[in-house]
Amino acid sequence: MNPYQSLPPRSFWRTAVAEPEPTDIDDLWTPAFSLGQDDPVLTAGSCFARHIGRALLDAGMNWRDAEPAPPGLTEAERTARHYGVFSFRTGNIYTAAALRQWLSWAYGETTPPDETWTEDGRFFDPYRPAVEPTGQESAEAVLAAREATFAAMRGALAEARCLIFTLGLTEAWENRADGTVYPVCPGTVRGTFDTGAHAFRNFTFGEVYRDLSAAVELARTANPGLRVLLTVSPVPLTATATGGHALTATTYSKSVLRAVAGQLAEEHDHVDYFPAYEIITGFPFKAAFFEPNLRSVTPEGVAFVMRRFFGALARRPAEPAPRRAKGLSRGEEVWCDDAVLDYYNAG
Repeated sequence: MNPYQSLPPRSFWRTAVAEPEPTDIDDLWTPAFSLGQDDPVLTAGSCFARHIGRALLDAGMNWRDAEPAPPGLTEAERTARHYGVFSFRTGNIYTAAALRQWLSWAYGETTPPDETWTEDGRFFDPYRPAVEPTGQESAEAVLAAREATFAAMRGALAEARCLIFTLGLTEAWENRADGTVYPVCPGTVRGTFDTGAHAFRNFTFGEVYRDLSAAVELARTANPGLRVLLTVSPVPLTATATGGHALTATTYSKSVLRAVAGQLAEEHDHVDYFPAYEIITGFPFKAAFFEPNLRSVTPEGVAFVMRRFFGALARRPAEPAPRRAKGLSRGEEVWCDDAVLDYYNAG
């Protein structure tokens, strides 16, 4: 006998990947913890994460929208102002550093900067420049809206059973003076780029591991029963600021994020990894789940991912939760702040 003789068919490439029809490939994930229909679930992260909350709601699960839209807004207005996209109106959180930053500000570990950007007499938040597309009437209004999001984060995390966070990028732009991380390069979505004030950063494995570990610890300090489910966005980089090829830069970024997520899941019982990235980008699927731009994920791809997600949860026995005080549409590019970078493609 040797160890391979007792392995199930899913552990062998031929029986798990090569022989089945691509749409029959399953058993990709064994959840580390259960999620019941009444368990409060939060979502945050890159643009691919916007699909998860909607899918949870459609499945009858308890996805929490901690900052619901005020009455009187049309659906188009709610969409434009990023209501109901993630559990909080942070906009896209692409990096582990940005997640740590938001949590650090929300829980008072660090003080957020009072920087705002102005355009045509309107004021914008540099750390979520697309959330209010027409801006605010004053800098004070920008900071007050940010404080409202901090309060929503604290309240929702205190009651949540699970935070699902989708990692998107390793590349980011920082403020040279205070080290804060912007979601997109200043001067693209909003703001003005200044080489003296803004610096490019491509985070390493060690840095992503450090920031994501700290973010999880911050959230669990507030709620020791919180579980964290990590995913990696299959959406490639729109553009890379490294000067290298976009394909190899994407491979680096996703490899680092996938490795960090797997490492944390191995180390902690309260952290798990769901393979949305592998399901969409795995070569047995031959890019079938991408739009013609080879970047946006099709509704069919999202549905395929979520069927594997809910199927695996259904196979896992339920466990008691600790007590604590519709349809898919195309056009993901609307929700990816970094998609604006293609506008600057001289080719």
